[in-house]
Amino acid sequence: MKEPLRILIIDDHPLFREGLKAIVKRDPSYVVVGEAGDGAEGLRAARNARPDVAVVDIALPDMSGVDLVRRIKSDVPSTRILVLSMHSRIDYIAGAFQAGAAGYMVKESTSEGFLRAIEIIMKDRYFLDGSVSHEVVRRLMEAPESTPRIVDDRYDSLTPREQEILRLLAEGLTAKEIGARLHISPKTAENHRSRIMGKLGVHSMIELLRYAARIGLVDVDMWKQGP
Repeated sequence: MKEPLRILIIDDHPLFREGLKAIVKRDPSYVVVGEAGDGAEGLRAARNARPDVAVVDIALPDMSGVDLVRRIKSDVPSTRILVLSMHSRIDYIAGAFQAGAAGYMVKESTSEGFLRAIEIIMKDRYFLDGSVSHEVVRRLMEAPESTPRIVDDRYDSLTPREQEILRLLAEGLTAKEIGARLHISPKTAENHRSRIMGKLGVHSMIELLRYAARIGLVDVDMWKQGP
């Protein structure tokens, strides 16, 4: 009998990890060999377990998922990596693939397509949620200079979680909506927002949105569009 594919899950939300493990248990072709709640723990688990597939959240409390992808591919190059994210922004997608990921999936899609995504990346193919083709992913990887990179000391001072919340604030989400999206309380989201504004030296949401637009987190035209 063929050995099941070995999967490592790295995500800072315990309930989400439990949901992925429940999906894996439905199919004897796959087995979860480890899980981790942050990047450092995930890297140790990858080195020790040497899984066939590592499932990596794009936003971890101690490092960005993109950095973790790069480090796993350096230490365990045989491991195929599927990145999970709350976002479908092109900068996240391009960064993940350029770091060495084989697949990118929006978390809302995991219940339907999670195992299918793993099946695809294990065939040495790229997987991307939605209608973006394999050819587009290939071009993203071959042309990193076409993908803008944020270069700003204040932005770099933010933790990966704060960077994620800044992006959501820039997209117009309220603290309550961010809390629901990230499975944290609205109060925690508000505390993050206050720390972000303090680190960036801004004093209002208007200033925060202007800063986000200036460094390329949002399309300025989006704010010009009326209802």
